[in-house]
Amino acid sequence: MKVNRQCRNLTVLLLTIIMSLGLVLTGCGSSGGSSSSGGSGGLKAFYSGPPSDTFKQMLMDKLAEYAPSEGIDLTIGEACASTNDQVEQIQKAVADGYDAIICLPVDRATALQLEIAAGDKPIIYVNACPDEQFLKPNKYMAVSSYEMNAGEYQAEYVYNKLGKPSSMNIIIFRGEATHNAAVARSVSVKNWLRSQGVEVNVVFDDTANWSTDQAKDLFRIFQKTNQSFDAIFCNNDDMALGAVEALKEAGYDLDKYPVVGVDATVAGCESILKGEMQFTVYQSADGQAQKAIQLTKALASGGTADGIEGLSEDGYYIWVPFERVDASNVKDYMK
Repeated sequence: MKVNRQCRNLTVLLLTIIMSLGLVLTGCGSSGGSSSSGGSGGLKAFYSGPPSDTFKQMLMDKLAEYAPSEGIDLTIGEACASTNDQVEQIQKAVADGYDAIICLPVDRATALQLEIAAGDKPIIYVNACPDEQFLKPNKYMAVSSYEMNAGEYQAEYVYNKLGKPSSMNIIIFRGEATHNAAVARSVSVKNWLRSQGVEVNVVFDDTANWSTDQAKDLFRIFQKTNQSFDAIFCNNDDMALGAVEALKEAGYDLDKYPVVGVDATVAGCESILKGEMQFTVYQSADGQAQKAIQLTKALASGGTADGIEGLSEDGYYIWVPFERVDASNVKDYMK
């Protein structure tokens, strides 16, 4: 981890200035990021992304873990709070000689700006996918999981759990509005239920930004509407855990009111094991990171994505499958 140091002695002033200038090139602000040794491959990659939640941190940790085995020297940039920060960070990474950019966009709608900033360097989008118009085989590609499946799996579980009802009042807690998962997971819940003939009444739908605390606060707001509900669909486990806490405080029977999430985090799996949260969808940070590093090596060295497992027919994506997790198999995801 690169760390800025205050100049304490005039004799080292020049050295400190030089070091500080170097650090600016690696972060959204004055600090740099962590780096993993790349071995003999000679390739340098830079990761740029927004502030972390539980899943994003796991993803970054796994990227750093897999990079050396593929001969990649990976630098993890400081978290970017805005698109402008991310554009500047990518420009500086390119100027510093990086061969490829691994990017979780702050706002996926700004992919064109990010690609202009990257110049002739490939961008490997990870976890959050821009629209297809911004993707190009072997140049701008995305490594993720097919988000519609996550919502479908949630809906299928709740539908069966509640005895295949003809109508359902549901609450939806969404992630960041700029992340494609927040849209796709929410839409697919409603679409799947309606495909089964269910009359879906969305009694509350708001953004909790992947946050446990925000989800908890939103449920308290929902209570003031005096509406009934049957289940709570959350775009990730952290928000589901917030909903669980709020329901417990309000005295709800968690067996009768399913709360479901996505990611199969440690805390999420523990909650399922305790009989609180009922279901989650495993999103493999390990799998996404491994495929992203493989793709980075291929594109940074002038190759193609051919042969990488999960490559879509159109050449835009590397897909890492989601997996269903409930009380019957949750222990398999806690190893």
